[in-house]
Amino acid sequence: MTGLASRAHQLDTIAAVLPMDRRDELAELLTDEDVETLRHLVNQGMGENTLRALTSDLAYLQAWSLAATGASLPWPAPEALLLKFVAHHLWDSEKRLSDPQHGMPGDVEDKLRLQGFLRSTGPHAPDTVRRRLATWSTLTKWRGLQGAFASPALKSAIRLAVRATPRPRMRKSAKAVTGDVLKRLLATCRTDSLKDLRDRAILMVAFASGGRRRSEIAGLRKEQLTMEAPVPVDGGAPLPSLSIHLGRTKTSGGDNDEVVYLTGRPVEALNTWMAAARIDRGSVFRGIDRWGNVSPRALDPKAVNDIVKQRALLAGLDPAEFSAHGLRSGYLTEAANRGIPLPEAMEQSRHRSVQQASEYYNNAQRRSGRASRLLD
Repeated sequence: MTGLASRAHQLDTIAAVLPMDRRDELAELLTDEDVETLRHLVNQGMGENTLRALTSDLAYLQAWSLAATGASLPWPAPEALLLKFVAHHLWDSEKRLSDPQHGMPGDVEDKLRLQGFLRSTGPHAPDTVRRRLATWSTLTKWRGLQGAFASPALKSAIRLAVRATPRPRMRKSAKAVTGDVLKRLLATCRTDSLKDLRDRAILMVAFASGGRRRSEIAGLRKEQLTMEAPVPVDGGAPLPSLSIHLGRTKTSGGDNDEVVYLTGRPVEALNTWMAAARIDRGSVFRGIDRWGNVSPRALDPKAVNDIVKQRALLAGLDPAEFSAHGLRSGYLTEAANRGIPLPEAMEQSRHRSVQQASEYYNNAQRRSGRASRLLD
């Protein structure tokens, strides 16, 4: 087996823990040592979201290094290469107009864009640059090496670059997917096609389970679902109920098994999708090809975001204003609008920060409160 084929095989063996739809491309970018590091981290039980982020950052760093220097990432990286990375990603858009050589060189940008690593135009967000440098530093330490990531020159370069290119803080989703918006999105899933059944289940499950993150929805597995006793309803038939065992999440402790519950229509939508797609184990939400075949692999988290935007477009809304995170913010906003106590909503959303969660409640109260209606 060739080195490339071997790496592709090794990546495939950890796909259940680290879902990847670009296995062959990653096999070309990553070295044998990179893949072995990922396998080691999987065996050590590192969280899936953290592993996915590390893999994504590592792939980008390798692609950038090949495009910018013609060689793979050196371990440890010299300070000059770290400074080059900052210069290529944090630059002044206005200065670029008068100096085409400022920022990332055109040939490097073209290569990264052709490979799908670079989508937006303009400089990167400072937080993205810091995160990728942190990933680079972490991987360096795991190799038992010391890098120049704490050097005064690098810290100064980042600080000056951020100061020279101020960026307004952007919300993850311009608008929350509240109940009325969700109703319009669900109205576009009007047929019994597999795609409509899947998207309907994704939207309902993501929202009703507390606004789950797109990575949690994409990585959801049948083994995480447990049917619960029906919930009695006064004057009506009991509602179906199930629990979702989230395991370790972004905000939970290492030993915590986070659990949220679904009741009623979301459970019915989920069961209808799994029955139609014949899913009795493994990944719950999967890709569907043009012929209607259901993939054995999990959806990529980005696909969840694409589904929200596509449904927004079909509903006559501006897709630029909505994203998968809008389901999370929308859940808390809707809970606030309906007068559900914050602690109860946080039990479902699994927010750990009262300050963060209460922002949605404060905004809802401000919109409907007397202070905003003085001219009524």
